[in-house]
Amino acid sequence: MNLHEYQAKELLSFNGVPTQRGKMVSNIKDVDTAANQLKNDTSTNFFVVKAQIHAGGRGKGGGVKVAKNLTELKDYSSSILGMMLKTPQTPKEGKLVKKILIAEDVYYPGPSEHSEFYVSVLLNRSTSKLMIMYSTEGGVDIESVAENTPHLIFYEEVDPSVGLMPNQARKVAFNLGLSGDSYKNMVRFISSLYTAYVKCDASLLEINPVLKTSDNKIIAVDAKMVLDDNAIFRHKSFKDLRDESEENPVETQARSVGLNYVDLDGNIGCMVNGAGLAMATMDLIKQSGGEPANFLDVGGTADADRVEVAFNLILQDPKVKAVLVNIFGGIVRCDRVANGIVQAYKNMKDKIQVPIIVRLQGTNSIEAKKIIDSSGLQIYTATSFSDLTDRIKEALL
Repeated sequence: MNLHEYQAKELLSFNGVPTQRGKMVSNIKDVDTAANQLKNDTSTNFFVVKAQIHAGGRGKGGGVKVAKNLTELKDYSSSILGMMLKTPQTPKEGKLVKKILIAEDVYYPGPSEHSEFYVSVLLNRSTSKLMIMYSTEGGVDIESVAENTPHLIFYEEVDPSVGLMPNQARKVAFNLGLSGDSYKNMVRFISSLYTAYVKCDASLLEINPVLKTSDNKIIAVDAKMVLDDNAIFRHKSFKDLRDESEENPVETQARSVGLNYVDLDGNIGCMVNGAGLAMATMDLIKQSGGEPANFLDVGGTADADRVEVAFNLILQDPKVKAVLVNIFGGIVRCDRVANGIVQAYKNMKDKIQVPIIVRLQGTNSIEAKKIIDSSGLQIYTATSFSDLTDRIKEALL
């Protein structure tokens, strides 16, 4: 589950991570009140207006502005709130900005120069360990750093069974070139950041930039946090953080009926039981010259109602040229799945304008093939993977 910047900062602050303070606003009428409250809390002279959408690159797209007074603040807030913000991570038409964050200015003058760093915590799946990735080159061009100067990016792996050791936090601060108070503050920052990542059951926590202020404080100026959906049950309050207006509507609809669905940019719809078989099926589609239009795991239940819901989700995509059903009948019987597919097809026959390709293997698979072949419907069966490949190629002609 993706969070907005202001939500991520609230969780970070709760876990002891120093952040740039701010007020979230969704109505232009509330800008004055938010600004006055922020000025009283922080004594800031300037304000930063930040669009709140689930996408990076907001600054380059015009979604981040610095206001030097209340007049500029109102002007920038009016122009950003309600705009269609386009960034490299949004759809072509952009994303509607429904919320803004009015934040304090942390780039104030002082006895030393400020510096920007990049720090993230994530899972390294290849080693089954957590990893802190960091760089001295923080800011808006971090992507070009990874592409052009990868030697400036450092990695520190953490054994989750042991946790982050003090010497590892010190190593990060040292490699970032800090000393004195800023070094000590960075050590505390890294430790708190790791704690927040673990306690919140996050799958990604990215801070860009991490700022060393002119008085040697270490602050999270921006924050991207992704929470593990599978762990939300442990944090009941986190459910209220989900912003469904920022998510794919088809994926939201699928989640509401208990289906695991991920929208992809392809032309062959998939309905499979089990994530492993789903990934293998998507590979098969690519080898056959197609592209998977979705990931859809229907789980162990594939009755008529569930199949009909799945078909409706897949067929909302106009690019789909065929729907591929690949079910292994272990616990679930293939003949029951076949009856569900036939019944679902009859219920929504007018909506189905593309061929349905079905491969059912496992318990009662022979009976299942007979049920589908004798239905008289535009449902094509396949037994082997080669049959499946041939059917996909036919659909793409």
